[in-house]
Amino acid sequence: MKICTIIPAYNEAKTIGYLVEEIKKRNFDVLVIDDGSKDQTARIAKEKGATVITNEKNVGKGASLRKCFDFVINKDYDGFLIMDGDGQHDPENIPVFLGLIQKSNAKIINGNRMLSAKNMPLLRWLTNKTMSWFISAICKQYIPDSQCGYRYISKEVLKAIELSTSNFEIETEVLIEARKKGFRIYHVPVNTIYQDHKSRINPFLDTFRFFRFIFRKR
Repeated sequence: MKICTIIPAYNEAKTIGYLVEEIKKRNFDVLVIDDGSKDQTARIAKEKGATVITNEKNVGKGASLRKCFDFVINKDYDGFLIMDGDGQHDPENIPVFLGLIQKSNAKIINGNRMLSAKNMPLLRWLTNKTMSWFISAICKQYIPDSQCGYRYISKEVLKAIELSTSNFEIETEVLIEARKKGFRIYHVPVNTIYQDHKSRINPFLDTFRFFRFIFRKR
């Protein structure tokens, strides 16, 4: 099985080098999309061996991921592991994803941070719980952490779904569109490394975008 790891990154010069190194140690190709960073994110990622796509300006996580998907969809990969560039997603969890793929032939796997969420900021915990309840109801399947960006998506799923969102709603859109096409969404426990790093998710603006997106989908 050939897997490419996709990392959307914005001003992640402090963490991107380590992350690319750790993934390359596991013999995966790495594709970093630098979303208009003002620091050395792109240069460091290239030096560590990643293929880098650069947006001239910041366009958002959703738009960046869609650009990556278009870039890799016709290459000889079986699937794609998605990780954030801020160092919160632990490369040590990669074997957990691979084990479930081998065991169950899973086509889409979502990380689940909620089993070890004691260090998660309270507002983020409440937001995740609320959104996951809504997404579980829409998908008619229990999804414990719908907003986790640490996930595996097979090429089969990517070719079957159509994505349109530009920001963090893409986490939700992927799940809903995959379920519409009949794919079961698996989940695996992952630990999250909370550092002195301010989340780019705006709990109010992005929650508003979430409900606007859900309303359109309904």
